[in-house]
Amino acid sequence: MTQASETRPERISEAEHAVMEVIWERNPITAAEVCDQVCAARGWSLATVKTLLSRLVSKQAIAAEPEGRRFLYSPLIARADYIGGESRRLVDRLFGGRAAPLFAHLAEQEALTDDDLAEIEALLKELKQ
Repeated sequence: MTQASETRPERISEAEHAVMEVIWERNPITAAEVCDQVCAARGWSLATVKTLLSRLVSKQAIAAEPEGRRFLYSPLIARADYIGGESRRLVDRLFGGRAAPLFAHLAEQEALTDDDLAEIEALLKELKQ
């Protein structure tokens, strides 16, 4: 495990997260290849992607390795670690560090489907064993 994955990077913006999803899915990857995946859908240019990649490098979320006249980008943080940290921040910030009120809120807002509830019940049952 690299040093960067052991420390929590600075917060990643929504736009940076879109780039991270591409890098987690396929790496190493060039800026042009990232742009191929996100630019059309988001109305971004290659310059925008390069700016976001530069920010992610400075936040130690990704590494940039030179290859000729371009760079290859790879994640320094695992997607599961990032999601875990963001989930914890959400629960801490909005629900006082307790997950139960989060589930109650989702249930009250009818944001949980029957499939979601069945999956949660199965997870709870597994955790109790």
